[in-house]
Amino acid sequence: MKRFLTLALAITALASCSSEPSLQKYFVESQEKKDFVSLDIGSSILQVKQDALTEEQREALKTFEKVNVLAFQANDSNVTEYKAESEKVKKMLKSEKYQELMHFGSGKDGGSISYVGADDDIEEFVIFANRKENGFAVVRVLGDKMSPNSIMQMLPLLQSSNFDMEQLKPLQKLMQPGIQP
Repeated sequence: MKRFLTLALAITALASCSSEPSLQKYFVESQEKKDFVSLDIGSSILQVKQDALTEEQREALKTFEKVNVLAFQANDSNVTEYKAESEKVKKMLKSEKYQELMHFGSGKDGGSISYVGADDDIEEFVIFANRKENGFAVVRVLGDKMSPNSIMQMLPLLQSSNFDMEQLKPLQKLMQPGIQP
């Protein structure tokens, strides 16, 4: 019986290890690569006065945990890598795990917004933006029990808050003009 239980646990452990690529795994593997810029932003970046918020905005802010940003900076020497890495991300976002909310742009410029979870219990929003002159960025907005409404409530907060710009410095080089692959 003990041998059977051990075997069952081993099979369960092996079955739960997915060889399917995930964005989280991609972020971890890519953050140390030379053409990538990685950034984790906590909810502290939103420097808002709690007493100036509506009840809905306060509730929305409670669902927000952090933002992970991974950006690939395109240049003359990495055109092939840029295309390959961009395709990897697009392929991951087409998996059943991600539900696309919207797609924007055309050709080689554009992006998408997707989410993971149920409509009223979203764990993660994923924004993918691709611009041939600069590269691409993947932004993961992580939270607990987020909803499209909570994101809509947070948009005005993002626009009116006093960002801690020090947290965004690693992304400045991505905004510099690059190449046109």
